[in-house]
Amino acid sequence: MTTTKYLLRAVAPLGGERVDVLIADGVVAAIGADAGTLAGSDATVVESAGLVLLPGLVDLHTHLREPGREDAETVLSGTRAAALGGFTAVHAMANTTPVQDSAGVVEQVWRLGRDAGWVDVHPVGAVSVGLAGEHLAELGAMAGSAAHVRVFSDDGKCVHDPVLMRRALEYVKAFGGVVAQHAQEPRLTENAQMHEGVVSGEIGLAGWPSVAEEAIIARDVLLAEHVGSRLHVCHVSTAGSVEIVRSAKSRGIDVTAEVTPHHLALTDELARGYDPVFKVNPPLRTAADVEAVRTGLADGTIDIVATDHAPHPREDKDSEWSAAAFGMTGLETALSVVQEAMVDTGRMTWADVARVLSSTPAAIGQVSDQGRPIAVGEPANLTLVDPAARWVVVPHEQATASDNSPFGGREMHGRVVATFLRGRATVLDGLAQDDADGSRRAAGRTETH
Repeated sequence: MTTTKYLLRAVAPLGGERVDVLIADGVVAAIGADAGTLAGSDATVVESAGLVLLPGLVDLHTHLREPGREDAETVLSGTRAAALGGFTAVHAMANTTPVQDSAGVVEQVWRLGRDAGWVDVHPVGAVSVGLAGEHLAELGAMAGSAAHVRVFSDDGKCVHDPVLMRRALEYVKAFGGVVAQHAQEPRLTENAQMHEGVVSGEIGLAGWPSVAEEAIIARDVLLAEHVGSRLHVCHVSTAGSVEIVRSAKSRGIDVTAEVTPHHLALTDELARGYDPVFKVNPPLRTAADVEAVRTGLADGTIDIVATDHAPHPREDKDSEWSAAAFGMTGLETALSVVQEAMVDTGRMTWADVARVLSSTPAAIGQVSDQGRPIAVGEPANLTLVDPAARWVVVPHEQATASDNSPFGGREMHGRVVATFLRGRATVLDGLAQDDADGSRRAAGRTETH
């Protein structure tokens, strides 16, 4: 697309009143009656009646796999999937090969994202060297690099040593960073395969107790309080974890938390078929846990939704359950899951969706030009959604290089029509802008004047 000017006609920002919105020169140029007048004859008009305009989505928890596991995902394929899902920025987790534990590696990932151009890529630095949990990584060097790292995590592994965790919290405090913890007590989860409960007992898979997550969160909020530093809890999955975070916040501890789309929507009952597509870390929990995390997201105890997009090549998932890798893809389905679980049920508004999928993750990750209000003069990082659309997930047709989606064959509610990165349409009419064959379709009509 060569045009840099778009007129969104009769769109509903945050699901509110319909107005015209003009995007020009990388910013929101006008809202309301002036938008049509200022658009001129060279604007691409997007007929947007019935569509919702959101600030571009920001994912605090994405696995792009590159460098090292390009058979599962590349920065190019993963960020293209992100754009199709409505994202304009993602945070790339550190468990690559080599690990993102030095300034050189995080700068490599940052440059790959910049060159791909689909979304902004913000590398997450490792807490420990090689994710080994023994020595602190080069936190200061990564923070001072061109990648400007502010989030640090050994995700995929827990920083289980309390002394190392304390030192990390102390170190990042100096430059306002945050440690994002993968809460999993390793001794309580040795050989664990799924949530420990009725289903695991009935089908004979080794159980993963809720307390393995809750014990680490309880320890780490106390460490964060002691140090006076920022803690972020990755992929909260149990009712007990929600209560620990709620209690910590009530005491003024600087803790934030995320929930994944799959933990908002799926339960351990799906393991009964032994299909490894439903094997994930932390595991799918019970219906009561799903209800608790939905409540926690609705009342603000859980701050954000993060995808934990974890692509795997087919050979790593197409095996018996115990040998299969943990993880699910999620970038292209996240917004639909949130709409179905939270908006369609009346628990949240579209303004709430903007908060948990855009402005708050941008604030936690300290990304200043993302998650901004939809207002004149603000950067045009925007997502246009058709909440009435219905579509069926076909994993091998998605942009991600892997097809381990737990929603394969499922009809989803709502679909991204357009994504704008600093005023450039990366997705339009539901198509990534290199999709000449028109294989990705969604609602919305465009016309060039």
